[in-house]
Amino acid sequence: MGPRGTDDVVIRLATVADAEAIRRIYNHEVEHTTHTFDLVARSLEDQKAWLLDREGALGVVVAEAGGDVVGFASLSEYRPRAAYRTSVESSVYVDESVRGQGIGQRLMQELVQLAEARGFHTMIARIAGGREASVGLHRAVGFEIVGTEREVGRKFGGWLDVVVMQRMLP
Repeated sequence: MGPRGTDDVVIRLATVADAEAIRRIYNHEVEHTTHTFDLVARSLEDQKAWLLDREGALGVVVAEAGGDVVGFASLSEYRPRAAYRTSVESSVYVDESVRGQGIGQRLMQELVQLAEARGFHTMIARIAGGREASVGLHRAVGFEIVGTEREVGRKFGGWLDVVVMQRMLP
């Protein structure tokens, strides 16, 4: 996948047909980075189930360029207890071949609008420490740092902090 401009990128709701492309992007992060704390790559069936779990009140959006999915962003349940139902956790992943082109910001802007339209009160992002580009992306769409959890994860032999960011919704 070569470089693309953001003009030809379409942001849309994901479907189950996007599962393989989402899985490819996500599994690269699982296997090669600390962007996710998952340690095991997802199967296609796992990815389809993940998408189906987000139908309804939650949601997943994808960035598509030239017929290829090049990124995705999702809303997930923040915590399982009923009092947390108006809070959601957000995630965003962009294929490494198109990073730095504004696709992540467009995905997050769409995700914020989706969360607002679905009646959520606040969004939480949990970002592996040291990921300044991700912190900057979230700041650009209205998130603020609300704390840092120290050494709460371990991957590739090292301890990982988590920066917690939050955006209140209207």
